[in-house]
Amino acid sequence: MPLGLKNRRKNKSRDSSTLVENEGGPGWRGGGAGSKLAPLPPPPHARPKLVFHTQLAHGSPTGRIEGFSNVRELYSKIAEVFDIPASEILFCTLNTHRIDMEKLLGGQIGLEDFIFAHTKGLKKEVDVFKAEEALGLTITDNGAGFAFIKRIKEGSIIDQVRLILVGDHIESINGHGVVGCRHYEVAKMLKELPKGQTFTLKLVETTKAFEAIESRSRGGKSGVDGKIGTGRGTLRLRSKGPATVEQLPTEFEEKAISKVDDLLESYMGIRDTELAATMVEVGKDKKNPDEFAVALDEALGDFAFPDEFVFDIWGAIGDAKKGRL
Repeated sequence: MPLGLKNRRKNKSRDSSTLVENEGGPGWRGGGAGSKLAPLPPPPHARPKLVFHTQLAHGSPTGRIEGFSNVRELYSKIAEVFDIPASEILFCTLNTHRIDMEKLLGGQIGLEDFIFAHTKGLKKEVDVFKAEEALGLTITDNGAGFAFIKRIKEGSIIDQVRLILVGDHIESINGHGVVGCRHYEVAKMLKELPKGQTFTLKLVETTKAFEAIESRSRGGKSGVDGKIGTGRGTLRLRSKGPATVEQLPTEFEEKAISKVDDLLESYMGIRDTELAATMVEVGKDKKNPDEFAVALDEALGDFAFPDEFVFDIWGAIGDAKKGRL
């Protein structure tokens, strides 16, 4: 996928659509056949613009996007290219049009990754009887206000409700709207529902192409089991401040993030590689668990993590450092 300086054409009458069409290479200056004009060099100290390619997962032309610093801006750029409301985009996957939770776009995008946007499709309302405390759901969110189902545990209560699918956006719980809530807030609401009672979920499926309709998927583990992206670096999206280009995580960081992500699912029923990466970053240079607990409280105090969980996180980071993972 092409990456680099976006061509700037002075001829305003030319089609400036962001959909990919035939064009010259970097530094293109126009001119007919045999033109001897040399490519324009980039101005001194100019930063190249990162250009990513994108499609709608259910099928569309290929578009180009650039100049975003966070997930909301990314969705707005994609929506602008395809002339749809940004609120129609549920989540994005990298390098596959399938609902593959191992390829879910999180806080980082490989510099050569191709972005597929999954949009809202069929709406449905499902009644679920909570026969056990654990529903068997893992919840995540798209960073722009939509929580959705990332995993369904085999043999669980939710697994027995065939209408509920991996990738479904949770719109409301018992009539209480959860659009705008983070995934951990939605997971907490589901966990606190009383056992032995029926509750109602309003869900939204993703739009599916005809050939993409297939058997129900239970999703997978987080994509940090492998390299994040295919480029030599990644674009890290931030909720505040500009996006930055960073090197891929080290082997120690990858293993620690993966383990911490597993612990998040075990304790909270969520997966969040960005949150896991933040916790690893906080703890990797700390000398003891008490120092780590204080630093974690300063960085992520709003979560009010239990002491047992914090200790397990510290242990996971230590195991990764010593090569025991």
